[in-house]
Parts: sequence; structure tokens; C-alpha cells
Amino acid sequence: MKKILFFTLICCLSVAAKAQEDSLRIKLDSLLRDPLFETTQVGLMVFDLDADTVLYQYQARQLMRPASTMKLVTAITALDRLGGGYEYKTDFYYTGSLTDSVLTGNLYCVGGFDPSLTQDDVAVIAESIHQAGVRKVRGTIIADKQMKEVLDYGEGWCWDDDNPMLIPLSIGRKDIFLTTLRKELERQGVDVSEARLGGNGVMPNGARHLSTYHHSIDVILNQMMKDSDNFYAESLFYQTAASTGHRPAKASDARTLTKQFIKRLGLGDNPYKIADGSGLSLYNYVSAELLVYMLRYADSKEEIIGHLLPSLPIAGVDGTLKKRMTNTNACGNVLAKTGTVTGISSLAGYLTSGDGRRLCFAIINQGVMRSKDGRDFQDRVCNALCE
Repeated sequence: MKKILFFTLICCLSVAAKAQEDSLRIKLDSLLRDPLFETTQVGLMVFDLDADTVLYQYQARQLMRPASTMKLVTAITALDRLGGGYEYKTDFYYTGSLTDSVLTGNLYCVGGFDPSLTQDDVAVIAESIHQAGVRKVRGTIIADKQMKEVLDYGEGWCWDDDNPMLIPLSIGRKDIFLTTLRKELERQGVDVSEARLGGNGVMPNGARHLSTYHHSIDVILNQMMKDSDNFYAESLFYQTAASTGHRPAKASDARTLTKQFIKRLGLGDNPYKIADGSGLSLYNYVSAELLVYMLRYADSKEEIIGHLLPSLPIAGVDGTLKKRMTNTNACGNVLAKTGTVTGISSLAGYLTSGDGRRLCFAIINQGVMRSKDGRDFQDRVCNALCE
């Protein structure tokens, strides 16, 4: 009798689940009959993480430009390659002698493409140099920017956009690190009256280490994802590239590693185009399916999801989703990365359905001349999933 009741219960639950899935399909099919799609395209996939199965898909393998949802590809690849404990480093070395607190020689500032450096950080750096025993610098202060290749912009960026220059040693995206360091050293009481600013150079072999300044990868991810910061995304792209050990790191190395990662996901035969880390490039082409497979993989790895999830914008709460999906079932539930460039609007991330299932999803609207049309469609999809 107990076995019969158990079997009956399972059958009832199965029927109920199928009814809910059918209801969801009807809702999404209805949304896809919008006149918007008479002139535009969309790629859509919804994946049930608990059941490990595709819940819904429409043109999910169509190759489309991802806009800033490309940052998900960059972040997940980097976290898989570098680990959640990875730290950005700005190193300081010297040549010559450090005798009686006088540095007679050159001070090398070795950039690690930390996009988050501020004047306050440089003040801490100056203090650490002072604490290392330097009271006077009699030589040249030199910026070593050899961490990355000499490319100011990403492949396929529009020349008329207001894009950040990819400087591996900067403050607020400006090439003012050396002048700022000199001022902060003076504030610390370090005599730099005989020090010269030597511009760019290469730290020689045999230079001795003086200090290192760190920022966690979480600091970078938060700004990169919440505010969709392109400069931060490109810095992470180059951190992945630098993990090959090549100096200078090249964007082509990051592309190769990303494609290798995609192959591990089982999608290596698809002709994706990886151009940059931020999604600014006109040359990026991925699919909703790829974004979902990335999100699925991240969810399966605590080392990744534990760092990725807190960085994602929350619908109606913060980041680029702060003003979206307010006063709906999706508010506070959808954690996702947005994307917007001319003609493209995209959204990909995680949510919990109305019946308690953990889902990940990706939506790429292509050919939308008004980004609001794409955003409105994505919000309606998310709300339907959360009901």
C-alpha cells in the first residue's frame, strides 16, 4: 500500500511539473509573437539547474553579438583559470644601493594592470616604500608597463566611441601614476628633490624587491559586473592572458584560453568569435546557448559561483539592473549581467522560479534600434520565469 501511495505521489508531482513547464512554454511562446520580432532577432535559452536540463530555447545557437554579457565569458573563464583567490599586484623594485635610507639608483613601478588604483592607494604605496626604509631617492622613478602588449584599444572597437585606453599602470584610467607617486612620497617625508621621473622603461634582471600592493579579484569583479565597467573587464582579460607566463601578455593568448575553455564545455565545434573581454568589439559572436553553458558550469563550481554571484546586478536593487523589474516578481530575484551596444540588448544570469527551481538564462536581442525594446522583452521573460 505504501509503495502504491509513493508511486501515486511521484506521478502527481510529475504531472504537476509538466503542467508548469507547459504553462511556461505557452507564456514564452506568446512573448515571442511580439511584433518586435518582425524586424529583429532573438536568441533565448532557459536552463533548469536542479534538473540539469534545458527548460526552453529559441534560436539559442544563433551567433549574435553579446554586448556586455561578454563579461560573463571573461569572468567565468578567468575565475576557472586563476581561481577566486587571485590578486592583482603592483610591484616596486630598485636597482643600485639602499644605504642609510638613501636609494641611490632607480625605483621601478611594475604595473599589473590593476584598474582600481586610486590616489588613496598610491598614498598607501608611498607609505610602504617609506616603511621599507627609503627616506631619500637619488635616481629615476620609472614605470614598467611591460605586463601587456602595446595596444591602447581592443580589437574591433569603434574609433568614435569614448573608450578607455588600456594602460597597465594608471590612476582613474589616466597615465599619471609616476607624478602621483612622487607627490605621495613627498607627503610621507621621502626626499625626492633629486629624483627624476623617467617615463617608461623595463625593470632589469637583478632588481631587488621593495614592496607589493594587492587588490583582490572580487574588487575587480564587483565594479566590472555591477557597473559594467569595460576597463575592468579588459584588465581581467589580460590577467587571463598573463597566466600563460608570456610577457608581455597578449589578447590573442586570452582568446586562445577562452576557446579552450569553451571546448571543455562541449561547444568547441561552434564558430564563436572571441575578440575582447568587455563586449565592446564589433567582432564578438557567441550564442545564448554558450552563455547558459557558462552559467551552468559556474554554478557547478563553488570556487567560481561564490565570487561571480555577489558581483552580478540584482533586479530592482543595484548596478545596471537597479531601475529594472521593480515592483514585479523578478525584483530582488534576478541576478544577471546586462549588455547594450548599438543594435544589441542582452541579459544573462540566474533566478529562482515561482515553484522554487534554480534557473539560469540568456537572452540576446539583435537588430533592436531602441535598446528599451530589448530590455522590456527581457524583463517580461524574467517576470514570467519568476511567476
